Amino acid sequence: MKNPRAVRRAVGRAVERLCHATGLLLMLSGLAHLVVFAVDGGPWDGPVSWRKPVTFGLSFGVTLMAVVWVTSYVRLGARTRVVLLAVFAADCVVEVGGITLQAWRRVPSHLNMETPFDTGVSMMLAVGGGVLVVVLTVFAVASFRHRPDGPAGMALAVRSGFAILLVALASGAAMIARGVVLTRTGHQEGAYHSTAPLKPLHGVSLHAVLVLPLLAWLLSRTSASARTRWRTVAAATGCYAVAVAGAVVWAVLAY
Repeated sequence: MKNPRAVRRAVGRAVERLCHATGLLLMLSGLAHLVVFAVDGGPWDGPVSWRKPVTFGLSFGVTLMAVVWVTSYVRLGARTRVVLLAVFAADCVVEVGGITLQAWRRVPSHLNMETPFDTGVSMMLAVGGGVLVVVLTVFAVASFRHRPDGPAGMALAVRSGFAILLVALASGAAMIARGVVLTRTGHQEGAYHSTAPLKPLHGVSLHAVLVLPLLAWLLSRTSASARTRWRTVAAATGCYAVAVAGAVVWAVLAY
């Protein structure tokens, strides 16, 4: 008879490998569309461009792989973590898939209510965004409930990374909410351009959950003392917070 604990570990490793493979495929999709942009041309900015499948493919791929790695330091039930990672991976595929589909159809992916099909895609992406918020918030809360494992500075890096990631999620939700209001009040073009002030904040804060833990991990490979490594991570966290604050100021001034 198989050991249930061994079975859970095997399932967990299988899900992690699947998530890493999915993240890699999403990144390759983003790079492939960079080639499409180079060949096909067209604007880089705007609601209809090859920029979206490029940036979303790369960003979601990197984030998925980062979350798989970083959550290995978070004290969370193995079964719960596996389920959340599986949901997160599936949601990443849905988000990038919907955005890529609309790019090939040469129509906006978000806030597009022009046809019933476009409305369905936009709603699917909005719901998917809500799922992302829930899953990542659960991970963030878990990181603060119990001190994450890992070398010196890792607990601070993981907690700070998730806290800043929540800022990215909040800014993304604000962009969608603002755009939906403008769309439903007859200002479709305004809705497409209303997200611009919050994009720097969203982009800056999105990848702290990878950058800060990666720094802590790299420092653990040096001969620096634990105290020095913690201080370095703390300084990097402070710099990241300043960058996020600057993006907030920019968003307020440009809104």
